[in-house]
Parts: sequence; structure tokens; C-alpha cells
Amino acid sequence: MSEADGYLGRAQEYALAVTVAAVTANAYYIHPIIGEVAVGFDVGEARIGIVPALNQLALALGILLLLPLGDRFSNRLLCLVFVAAQSLFLLGMALAQGFLLFTLSSTLLGFVTIAPYLIPAFASKRVAPERLGQVTALLTAGVIFGILVARVGAGIVAEHFGWRTVYWCAFAIMAVTTLALPLAMRSDADVTKRPSGSYGALISSVFILAAQHRDTMISAIIQALNFAAFTATWLALALHLTSAELGYGVDAVGYLAGIAAVSIFATPRLGRWADRIGPRRARSIAALVQLAGIALFYPLGFSIWTLLVPLTLVNLVGPTIDVTGRMTFLALEPDIRTRLTTSYIVIMFTGGALGSVLGTTIYDAAGWGGTCALLLGISGGVVALSWLAQRTDRRARI
Repeated sequence: MSEADGYLGRAQEYALAVTVAAVTANAYYIHPIIGEVAVGFDVGEARIGIVPALNQLALALGILLLLPLGDRFSNRLLCLVFVAAQSLFLLGMALAQGFLLFTLSSTLLGFVTIAPYLIPAFASKRVAPERLGQVTALLTAGVIFGILVARVGAGIVAEHFGWRTVYWCAFAIMAVTTLALPLAMRSDADVTKRPSGSYGALISSVFILAAQHRDTMISAIIQALNFAAFTATWLALALHLTSAELGYGVDAVGYLAGIAAVSIFATPRLGRWADRIGPRRARSIAALVQLAGIALFYPLGFSIWTLLVPLTLVNLVGPTIDVTGRMTFLALEPDIRTRLTTSYIVIMFTGGALGSVLGTTIYDAAGWGGTCALLLGISGGVVALSWLAQRTDRRARI
């Protein structure tokens, strides 16, 4: 299929993936440099933790209140507005001389970070149905790449040039992205019917559509559990590797995070595979592989080298569970996809927050063994729900 057929060209698809990487990275620059920022503003560790926490809460609120607008207004126009707003708030973070202004800018940055979730809905309306999984996976790989580059790049830049330079670089990247975005999203034909009514009715319709599309909610719950396992794993690993028992430095966690690179290359290929066999069947298989990887966490979890085996398996298929979940509703009517994405993402972040609490709490109470048991239980739930969704869909087709 070509642009002449009304579909995105390959260059546009890759440009959108790069855009997703750039806008996603903004929330993760602070992770490796949070100590440097605390020193810069002369605040303690507990207080500096407010910055990423408020950013994530604002992100969830922005998704709920702003993302449904994608079913009312042009996705292209909304992305341009909110990406430009991200540039403005990054500039505020780079220039902030006080902790309050820095925190406020970071919080507002989170609130307007909806482009990573608008772009997949935009793309889903402009790709052939048989390539939906491949393109969705490509955009997911962009998210992974953005997180990886942010975590690694911010640490290197801050080490040599100071933490403010990180945000000057981020501002420059977003300024370029804002200028290039009209070309990447130049195909914005009115391919959907726009829902009418007030803004309040539009937000209410998010909940109504969620109730009407049970399969989408199952996909959202599966991804919430998947994301909970992801956050619990990395938080517990940070505590486990630096414990007196293992004695690794904090840099070891950063090196291990580089294993996510396997997802960048594997996810688009697994997306094409999901196009061939169907998203629900592909998700069930990916969930089983992930369960096998998590089962190896305890026996292989006492050396950074043996941990590479289960982490590779989990990072190989974890994003595919997300991709296949999105495929189940991005193939529905174009005019409801963004609102269904809203429900999906909000539920996903709720799972991530729960995983953050459980990951540290269970490790504190029961150590690495207790954490592995928690992860095994969560992964078992992903397998069970994936199998249920596949079986229910098969029955519905008979």
C-alpha cells in the first residue's frame, strides 16, 4: 500500500516512531540524574521524589482529560499543540532557578504528554488492516527506544556537562520535533466521524464505551498486570542488586536496563507475527513465554550475569503483550479508538502504580524470594486472562 492509497508511507511510519521516542523520553530524563537535580536545588531525597511522582500523576490526568479530544478534533492539530507545549515546559525546567518552578514545569510537562497515545490512534486509521500489528509494534519500539536513550543519555550528558544541559538538549530535540511534525503527520484526511455534544458528554462517553467493550477492558487489565510486573521487577531489582547480599553498585541496574534494547529489534517482528496469527493468540503465547522467564528469576537471580537470561525473555515478549492488547481495539471503529485508548492507558498506569507499591513493599517484607512469588502470581494472571480472552473471541466467531 502507498501514500496514494491514503495510507502512511514507510518514511512517515518511521518518522512517527522517532516522534514517539522523542516525546516519551521527556518523562525519563530525570531518572538517572535525580540526585544531581536534588543537589542543584539543595533539597533532600524525599522531597526530590515529588518531581517524578507529580509528573506521572499529571500524565494520567492528562490522558483522562485530554486524550478523548482525539475523537473530536484533528489528531494532527492536537499533537502539534501538545508537542509545542512540551517544548515550552522543558524550557521552563532548563531555566528554573527555584525548585517550585522546576516541579511545576515538570508537572505541566506530564499533563500535556499525550502525543505518544494520540499518534498510534492517528496511524491506525491510515494503515492497511493487515499491517496494523506491524505499525503498532513499530511505534511501541519507539517508546522503548525513547526510554532507553533518556536513561542512558541523560546520565552521560549530566556527568560531563551538568544536569541543566540535559534539559537544554531535550528542549532542542522537542523544538526540532515540533517543526518536523507537520510533515510526519501530513496525511490527516477526515477519515472519522466526529462525536457531537459537550466536552462533559465526551468524557462521560469514555466510561460508556468502556462498559460496552468488555474485550477492550480485559486487554486493559492484562496490560495493567503486565505493567505492574514490569515496574515491580525493576524497583525490586534495584534493591536486590545493591543489597549487602549481592553488593553490586547502582550502575549495575543501569547496565541491566540496557537489555531493553532487545525489545526495539524484536517488537516490530513480533508485531508482524501477530498480524499473521491474530492478536489474542499471539498474546497468549507471549504471556506463556513471559511466565517462563519470570519463573527463572529466583533460581538465576543471584548473579547479574545469570539474570540476563530471564530478563532477556521478559523484555523480548513483554512489549508484545501491550501491542497485541492495543490491536484488539485499534481495529474497531475509527471514531471510538482514542477514547478506548484513554481507558486502556489509564488502567495500565493504575497497574503500574500498584506494581510500584507492591514491588518495594514485598521486597522489604520477604526479600527477593517474596518478590519472585509476587511476579509469578501476576504473570499467572496475565496468562489466565489472555487465555480467557482468546477463548471468548473464538466462541464469538463460531
